[in-house]
Amino acid sequence: MKNLIKNPSDINRIEYWAASTMFVFSIFFLVSGAINNSWQPGQDEFKEAHQQYSYFSNHFLPMICRYFTFYISYCLLTFLIVPPLSRKENITLNILFTLFIFYLISVVLATTDTWIQGYLFSKYSEAELYSKLFQESAIYAFWLMMMFSLYTIIKFFAIYLLENSELIQSQYRVITRDGIYAFILWMISLFLLLIGQIDADVMMVIAACSLTGIALYCYSMYAILPDIYKKSRPFWTYLKTFFKISLLSTVPIFGVLIVLLPNQHKEIAVVASLFNIGFQLLLTAPLSWYVYKYRTTVDYEIKGLQTALGRSNADLNFLRNQINPHFLFNVLNTLYGTALQEKAERTSEGIQRLGDMMRFMLRENLQEKISLTREIEYLNNYISLQTLRTQSSPDIQIHTEIEDHTGILQIAPMLLIPFVENAFKHGISLKEPSSIRISLVTKEKTLYFDVSNSIHAKALNDPEKDNNGIGLNNVQQRLRLLYPGKHELSIRESGKEFFIHLTIQLD
Repeated sequence: MKNLIKNPSDINRIEYWAASTMFVFSIFFLVSGAINNSWQPGQDEFKEAHQQYSYFSNHFLPMICRYFTFYISYCLLTFLIVPPLSRKENITLNILFTLFIFYLISVVLATTDTWIQGYLFSKYSEAELYSKLFQESAIYAFWLMMMFSLYTIIKFFAIYLLENSELIQSQYRVITRDGIYAFILWMISLFLLLIGQIDADVMMVIAACSLTGIALYCYSMYAILPDIYKKSRPFWTYLKTFFKISLLSTVPIFGVLIVLLPNQHKEIAVVASLFNIGFQLLLTAPLSWYVYKYRTTVDYEIKGLQTALGRSNADLNFLRNQINPHFLFNVLNTLYGTALQEKAERTSEGIQRLGDMMRFMLRENLQEKISLTREIEYLNNYISLQTLRTQSSPDIQIHTEIEDHTGILQIAPMLLIPFVENAFKHGISLKEPSSIRISLVTKEKTLYFDVSNSIHAKALNDPEKDNNGIGLNNVQQRLRLLYPGKHELSIRESGKEFFIHLTIQLD
């Protein structure tokens, strides 16, 4: 549908083939009538007027001329006149073309009627008949032009609704995409009924009840079903609520019909009100229930698959981004013992902290949730390890305000560390003043985490100059999957500083 809207040529192609198909079928039926002599429209009228009748002269050829004129006029209006008019191009010239087409249709209709209704020459004089036929033809041509104008308005309005369906849904949440499609179908159906010259009273009843059904469908999908669907015996509760709303919907229908209908047809308003209740209960209510139930089931399945797939990809990307802890842990034991023998205190402290981080990764990294206390311990170990590397430089300032947590709150493992890793990776320079600020506070069940770091231009020969890593993207994906609607992440960057603010509602 979106591709159809974005390519007007596709819409024009559909209109062209639809009109061509109708034209060909019309010719086919005329030819079939010529072969089947049992169908002779107008023959009885000619016999009563004691005039000679010929199917070929009094029906076939005149109708061929009419169909051909209608077909050519439609193509000219649709493909040559309306497009520039809609763009406000050559307005005067195209209006003149439109008037010419109106005149052409009137002349063709009047001329062919002199053959189709030739039996009237026995009742009217030639001048009177020509005047009568040309007046009726002009009125009918005007009606056809009005129907084409209505068709054009419906087409452009439908395209507008489809193009802006997402915007309309965002501004008016009660309006669903199905409701938009149904409204477009409602306009087309009324147009076809109008073309078919159906009884005006019947058309008003159908229009009012079907439009009310569209409104009740949208309201049910937005307001009624989401609240009722999870209750006990939801279907019967839904029917009771829907029945009350259906009763209320008859009030505007009854009022509108009372105003529009003539006095001798006022009883139709009562019949329409009763018909509306049955129509909504037997058609709109079950349809709304079925569609909502189906969509809810499909949404649950899709969300489950997306969560499982996203979590698997996020975990896989995360593990690929980490150093293999099994190998490092064995090596660290050897290095730690060597550092103690050589009395290298800073080295042994760094190895010890790195060992604690490796144990964390081995034992707790693959769990769905861990205590916030353990996550903070890992965070402190990482910061301390990095501080050992930078504490000899007076131009590097690292400020931390990490609150000790003793509660029972839990968090997904390794969720905070990518932000700190990013700060040390991009915020530290041994040649320029650098600073990193890290803050972590919990209030009740809400975690507030802030990290800011200075920004330094990378050297041209830096192998990671264009490599931003997957850490931040990965943690954003994990947050969306693990804490949907329960987190806020703000990332800002100025010319000299990079800042993140994260808020999470923990369990």
